Amino acid sequence: MTEILEKIKDMVLPLLEGSDMFITGIHIKPVNNIKLYLDADSGLSIEKSAGVNRKLYKLIEASELFPGGDFSLEVSSPGIDEPLAGIRQYHKNIDRTLLVTTEEGQEILGVLQAVTEETITLEVKQSRKKEAVIMEIPFAHIRKSVVQVVF
Repeated sequence: MTEILEKIKDMVLPLLEGSDMFITGIHIKPVNNIKLYLDADSGLSIEKSAGVNRKLYKLIEASELFPGGDFSLEVSSPGIDEPLAGIRQYHKNIDRTLLVTTEEGQEILGVLQAVTEETITLEVKQSRKKEAVIMEIPFAHIRKSVVQVVF
């Protein structure tokens, strides 16, 4: 399955060249249902994802990765509850509230202030104090980060 995922990724990357779109995930379910998750620095429109879907479908079909064309393809943005995948998504979400789970299992809720190659910086409000604390968390210590919808 890993080999097929790599082949699909190799087909997708040229389709994204020259655009601000990038891959956040590729999954294949046992029934040959391919799910490609994309994001874009300027936001992923339906038109962008549909264009990639049409082109990629033809490439997969022509490659005969799935004999008899026995596959389905879905191209979409990751859901709001999906963890961030890669530094580009962190940059895109500066000034948004994240729930970060560390490798130790600690959950930290804060507003993303900055992103470097190695760390993120969160502004974390203390429960009893009105003042906020600035925390720098290395990517190596992050298990997952999920954007929180704040009303």
